[in-house]
Amino acid sequence: MHGLKAKLLHAKRYSEKVQMKKTLKAHDERNVKRPDSGTVPEGALPTYLLDRENQRDAKALSTALKQKRKDKAAKYAVPLPKVRGIAEDEMFKVVRTGKSKTKAWKRMVTKATFVGESFTRKPVKMERFIRPMALRYKKANVTHPELKATFQLQIIGVKKNPQSPMYTQLGVLTKGTIIEVNVSELGMVTTGGKAVVAKYAQITNNPENDGCINAVLLV
Repeated sequence: MHGLKAKLLHAKRYSEKVQMKKTLKAHDERNVKRPDSGTVPEGALPTYLLDRENQRDAKALSTALKQKRKDKAAKYAVPLPKVRGIAEDEMFKVVRTGKSKTKAWKRMVTKATFVGESFTRKPVKMERFIRPMALRYKKANVTHPELKATFQLQIIGVKKNPQSPMYTQLGVLTKGTIIEVNVSELGMVTTGGKAVVAKYAQITNNPENDGCINAVLLV
């Protein structure tokens, strides 16, 4: 990579490294007690408190940073931690509309998708993203890694598509996507004895090529 793009990339990477170093430093000193010079109580202090300093625990990581670290850690707990990026040209096909076919604002999804039971299409003139009926899936072949058995389970929803949040919203099913499946048929129970209705699974194949969805249950 050369020129302006390289400069922008290096600047972005540099800022990420600086942020990571700050985070690690804050993480190392999260239990350190520091003198709190900010608060000065009004009025006279008792004699036994005069030689003491008010101490406070350093709150190192904010909620956002903790969540970011959790996401990074969770990335490696799935069967496929890394997937190939999909370009927008590969994901969508431009649909030309209008009397002379000059309007090109509509897009047809070329990958497998999932839509819920209560899904209702928008009016044709207002629908931007078209999801073909032939590429809609309702069931997935889910393999249990401990039982070494495969079950055909109902898909409840799309939790996260690693390609883009927009693809998650559209319900696009690509390799590496985390889906929620109905496991009530398997008779799974929690440690408290309650029945488990749904669990997450990760897609391990390319559904648009194979004509079916294969996934591994995340246990």
